[in-house]
Amino acid sequence: MHFAFDARTEELRAKLAEFLDEHIYPAEPVFERQLAERTDPWATPPVVEDLKAEARRRGLWNLFLPGEHGAGLTNLQYAPLAELTGRSPHLAPVALNCAAPDTGNMEVLAMFGTERQRKQWLEPLLDGEIRSAFAMTEPDVASSDARNIATSITRDGDSYVINGRKWFTSGAMNPNCQIFIVMGKTDPDTEAHRQQSMILIPRDAPGLEIKRGITVFGYDDSSHGGHAEVIFHDVRVPAENLLAEEGAGFAIAQARLGPGRIHHCMRLIGMAERAIELMCRRTLGRSTFGKPIAEQGVVQDWIAESRVRVEQLRLLVLKTAWLMDTVGNKGAHTEIQAIKIATPASVEWILDKAIQAHGGGGVSQDFPLAGLWTQARMLRLADGPDEVHKRSLALWELKKYRGEAK
Repeated sequence: MHFAFDARTEELRAKLAEFLDEHIYPAEPVFERQLAERTDPWATPPVVEDLKAEARRRGLWNLFLPGEHGAGLTNLQYAPLAELTGRSPHLAPVALNCAAPDTGNMEVLAMFGTERQRKQWLEPLLDGEIRSAFAMTEPDVASSDARNIATSITRDGDSYVINGRKWFTSGAMNPNCQIFIVMGKTDPDTEAHRQQSMILIPRDAPGLEIKRGITVFGYDDSSHGGHAEVIFHDVRVPAENLLAEEGAGFAIAQARLGPGRIHHCMRLIGMAERAIELMCRRTLGRSTFGKPIAEQGVVQDWIAESRVRVEQLRLLVLKTAWLMDTVGNKGAHTEIQAIKIATPASVEWILDKAIQAHGGGGVSQDFPLAGLWTQARMLRLADGPDEVHKRSLALWELKKYRGEAK
């Protein structure tokens, strides 16, 4: 068993760490200032384009995507790089063109798109020229069970007509969002996992209404394109906009969400590392009751527990990445479920302690902790809530022993 990263990973880690130190961290206050100054509440601050240009110049671009369309990295190679971007999750991923939901959408187009679809939508996404949205969750049903999705995708001659209501449609509020990947039902009467399909809908399609932006704990999350409630009123698109085939929606969603879940967990570890760093610096620099806060036993317990949790999580995430590379997503099912259950909850705990150690500053805009906590808490819902992953993992375990119970 080898724990060292290969030469290419180490080279990219060094380049990325340098980029963070020289450009990303100094840009964070600039980004916050430009957010406050913008006239369009969903516009991307200009500093992001500057960072994208610099990242591309340094060869730090599309690192998430394996194969010919991306940097060609494995999941295991990408893991420590994604961890570094998690230290500044509002800036680093988008600067490297590695931000959700575009990453998952690019993966879908690379895996399931036709040559025409890739030319029209994947290429400009890979170049960072446009943004995209993913519309799956619906407000009127429990969308953690994909079988509940009610949006209809109906064939009409050479077209499909889409009707429905979505929310938390990630990426939709970005003014540069030009394409939606939408999940809906093409055949509600067939077997449960063949009812859904995915289809490409241009943002300017007649009948597509952006009803409102949705905040997350009061944050607009605009660095990731924002989230929207979207109404589809008899939206008509060419039949060739369908991804793969009718009934493939569930399989496409699973192919998309597996890498998405591990990418989130990789970045969460970086968020935790930054929280630990901030907690240590803050508690060493301030005193209460005659000694540095860091000398208080409860604070030392937080720091020690945080370090233990991060080391455990990292090893599990790296094992999961290795399994995905060697036996595929299905072979890594248990580990993918486990990291999605463990990582957001543990990182949320670490961030909570870092906030507590900072006192009032921890919940203010003067430190990144409040925004980091919001992301960690949200990820206990995004890509499936904790409870659904626990159910799935338990059923997987029980399957091994059901024969013995008869």
